[in-house]
Amino acid sequence: MATTSKVSVRVPPRPRSFDPVRLADLEYQVWVGYYLRRWPRVLIAYIGLVRMAFGMNWYRTFYAAWLVLRANQLWAPNPGNDAEGAQACMRRFYSLVKLTHGEPASPDTAAELEVTWWRVHREGQNSIDGTDPDEELVSSLARLFHYVYGEPEPTLRPAAIERARAMGLSDQWVREGRQQDSRLLPLEHAALVRSYAVLLAAVHH
Repeated sequence: MATTSKVSVRVPPRPRSFDPVRLADLEYQVWVGYYLRRWPRVLIAYIGLVRMAFGMNWYRTFYAAWLVLRANQLWAPNPGNDAEGAQACMRRFYSLVKLTHGEPASPDTAAELEVTWWRVHREGQNSIDGTDPDEELVSSLARLFHYVYGEPEPTLRPAAIERARAMGLSDQWVREGRQQDSRLLPLEHAALVRSYAVLLAAVHH
């Protein structure tokens, strides 16, 4: 009698399980390095962040980290940045995420939402003080989280609020001279930890 057997295919896990403190540490290093224009420091932090957050193999991790670095570098000049070039890099980044995890559904849409919050942040950068997050920024972050993770925006909004608060503290640090011993930096780091912690609670199944 003929027998049949089922072949199990290992599907890469969705990026819903991570260490919020470690990710916050790495993103904090990215932000500080970005505003000090210390690009090697930014790249090293992105390698760790991509590896931990998305679980890609090392080849994809290095390429994805380089893509996000290039997107940052193209976005950084103000005025005179290359928004289209930055979005193209993020499109390729999200294509790698989709190749690894099968999502997001459209890397084009994810990249557009990513660069949208960059734009919203830049437009309000001189007015945010870290105590009252900008509503448009919070909404743009929540839309990105919703698209990437597929959870309802209200569930993800607390993570967006804390992330926007961290940006406000970072912006204040920049305005006050980017001092390495600033009292604002630990507050920024703490807000990033809270953001990742509530994000983990919202998306971890």
